[in-house]
Amino acid sequence: MTDTTTSTASTDHLRPLLEKLSLEEKAALVQGADFWTTVPLPEIGLRAMTLSDGPAGVRGPRWDERDPSLNMPSGSALAASWDVDLAHRYGAAAAAEARRKGVDVVLGPTINLHRSPLGGRHFECFSEDPELSAGLGAAYVRGLQDNGVAATPKHYVANDSETDRFTVDVQVDERTLRELYLAPFERTVEAGTWSIMSSYNSVDGVTMTENDLLETPLNSEWGFDGVVISDWTAVRSLDAVPAAQDLAMPGPAPAWADLADAVRDGRLDEADLDRKVLRMLLLAERVGALAGHEAVEPAAVDGVAFVREAAVEGSVLLRNEGVLPLDAGALRRVAVIGQNARDARTQGGGSATVLPERTVSPLDGIREALRGADVVYEIGAVVQEGVAELDLDRMTNPATGESGLRVTFLGDDGEVLFTEDRRSSALVWFGGDAPIAASRTVVFETRYTPESTGDVELGFAGANPGRLLVNGDLLLDDSPVIEGTDLGAAFLNPPSLTATVAVQEGTPIDVRVEFDRADMGALSGAMSATVGIAPERTDPAELIARAVEAATAAEVAVVVVGTNAKVESEGYDRTDLDLPGRQDDLVRAVAATGTPVVVVVNAGSPVVLPWADEVAAILQGYFGGQEFGHAVADILTGAAEPGGRLPTTWPAALADVPVTQVTPDEGILRYTEGIHIGYRAWLRSGAEPAYAFGHGLGYTTWDWESATRQGDTLEVTVRNTGARAGKQVVQVYAERADSSVERPVRWLVGHAVVRADAGATATASVSLPSRRFAHWADGWVVEPGTFTLRVGASVADLPLELEWEAGA
Repeated sequence: MTDTTTSTASTDHLRPLLEKLSLEEKAALVQGADFWTTVPLPEIGLRAMTLSDGPAGVRGPRWDERDPSLNMPSGSALAASWDVDLAHRYGAAAAAEARRKGVDVVLGPTINLHRSPLGGRHFECFSEDPELSAGLGAAYVRGLQDNGVAATPKHYVANDSETDRFTVDVQVDERTLRELYLAPFERTVEAGTWSIMSSYNSVDGVTMTENDLLETPLNSEWGFDGVVISDWTAVRSLDAVPAAQDLAMPGPAPAWADLADAVRDGRLDEADLDRKVLRMLLLAERVGALAGHEAVEPAAVDGVAFVREAAVEGSVLLRNEGVLPLDAGALRRVAVIGQNARDARTQGGGSATVLPERTVSPLDGIREALRGADVVYEIGAVVQEGVAELDLDRMTNPATGESGLRVTFLGDDGEVLFTEDRRSSALVWFGGDAPIAASRTVVFETRYTPESTGDVELGFAGANPGRLLVNGDLLLDDSPVIEGTDLGAAFLNPPSLTATVAVQEGTPIDVRVEFDRADMGALSGAMSATVGIAPERTDPAELIARAVEAATAAEVAVVVVGTNAKVESEGYDRTDLDLPGRQDDLVRAVAATGTPVVVVVNAGSPVVLPWADEVAAILQGYFGGQEFGHAVADILTGAAEPGGRLPTTWPAALADVPVTQVTPDEGILRYTEGIHIGYRAWLRSGAEPAYAFGHGLGYTTWDWESATRQGDTLEVTVRNTGARAGKQVVQVYAERADSSVERPVRWLVGHAVVRADAGATATASVSLPSRRFAHWADGWVVEPGTFTLRVGASVADLPLELEWEAGA
């Protein structure tokens, strides 16, 4: 039961508006009007508010390539910058995008922790460390809201893996919950976040939309006065009303269909409903959706330039045996190898997906940067699984003659309900104008012109039964097999079916796919489908042999390896940390040529690199956004320095990873490791990772000169001893060897980014309030005595040391 005995001071001025509303209007306001908007009440000057998926860009209320979005680097890439100023600018760029698309509330940042590297959605989250995630999350929130758009940190709380995410019960002790998983949310509340998203999972037996954690600590201790928005379809019953769950999305929410009646007959307290309505009105006031309150105009942002900069700042140079930066002017022949070099992943899969106007692949970026060199390309190994959308330039809409395809929505009797002319063959309807729920059949039609002669694997992906016709002949009539029970995963990453089609270069074929609408339960008003071509079936050994030949003839080989949408996405976790396909074999074969090899890793979270000692350099680029290729080229050529440091420990083998349990046992996932996750767990286990938390190389060298205390601030001075300007991330860790309570071997208490010219010094000021040293014991307690601070460039490279009495 929420505490309604005292009103929230920040909403008192809105009570006159509340008193004008009927019970039915109040009940409607705390549910969505549809997938993405809230209910308008014009009689009190309230317009609808639009919510949109982020957090790495803003899609807007329609999933539509005709209205493209800025594709920003993923959450793990932003975290790799370790830069709170960059995170603030990232939020500001998202706010500018949101307002351009008419969005009031961005559903991000995602600040769940990387509890285990097997978490399938970790590309969207920041880090394995609560302090790093908290600082970046708070800065992101301020960047959005300083520019008039509401942030929605998510998913509150303990949604740190995807397996059985709708039903899993996470069992975690209170100290662990407070010190790790709640800590980033607490910091975003301190930053003033206007909303927070509740998660699907249960914590200690109670689903989160009904959980007491929504009231304590969120409201009662932290003073949160914003709106708790449910994850989509997470509200299960009217029991979420007395809990501090404020807005049920999407709407109207079936679970709250009789909310007004329940208040009227006494099953629910109207005061609980009123508090939700007041918070909704306060949110509307803050974002400019209430009459008399104008939205803040976001600062202008050069989004494309920012994305390129952010991708550079979040790229981590893991290894460099003197080959980087390349001498661009001296190179004459370069081999670029790998499917991800040509078809880069600029973002992870799932609801965070946006549709950019264009993307720059590493192959594009390298060719642009090395105009004086012969840049040859080989695929080397196939990474793609299932069909990939057709090239727009090779599709002709049979109805308009323009590039693209025609989509027709048919009713029960075959009547045409609606048509759309689209510029992609990979389409999602999740809100918008199309009558998905009313349609019996959805038809894709295009005229496709092949680029070469041979056999192609043409087909479709979707959660619906479908029929593929080519030139009027039926080639497929089947239903993709959905694995697992997560409808979200089936919706966002559906399985594929294909048929072999013989094609001639330049000779068009008429392609028609008819999808029967299947019952998707809570997603019955949504649809996802792709018409496309599956990977070629060339012998893998032949692909590797071609790559070896190209590398042998080159002065340097750049091999881009990475994951695909079946490895890192919303809705399921990973089963291993291996690169998909024959990519490991490819790297080893290219390295054996003796040509210097630079490997670019295009993955959102750790992968195992068993050949790491065999190559000259390794650059982890994460999912770097639409300018990923330019950022890679900037770093390889030395036009920019790699700015990233690992926000997550990278293992050499899955067997070494201390925390791997992401699959519930009889519905329960027990966080038995307690406060020891990430590098904390590695330090406790004594196992050696491949690359430590905080690790990252640059193109200059540094001396660590001094660390001195000034009140509650630690001042750290470093000197750039190299020949060029550079960036250093100052990391401060605490230790308490003689502690009377269980603690990690060491834990991050602060960090700062510094930059210095060659030969110059820079001083970082790191604020260390006493809370950084506190542990939870039915309240925050600072153990009396002295802590040891260690300062350096990673959790394993800490040359400076001093004693610190917390609170002195």
